[in-house]
Amino acid sequence: MKKLLFCEFNIDMACVELKYSDGSKLAIDCDGVEDMYAKTIRQRSALDYLVYNAPLEYAELVLCGDVEEYLKSHRN
Repeated sequence: MKKLLFCEFNIDMACVELKYSDGSKLAIDCDGVEDMYAKTIRQRSALDYLVYNAPLEYAELVLCGDVEEYLKSHRN
């Protein structure tokens, strides 16, 4: 099983980058995620907060497909 070694928000590329012990890398396009899921300013702000303050939790939401569920509490 591969182990996550690195996770951070790359502000220049607007993506959350993950690097694993087997050498694989993953970049999550944060603008694309916002465009797909966030329908209000509050929802965009909720995702932005995670990106800057908890990029691992953001990545987990995206990779597990839980973004819509998370944003239900940020609809207005």
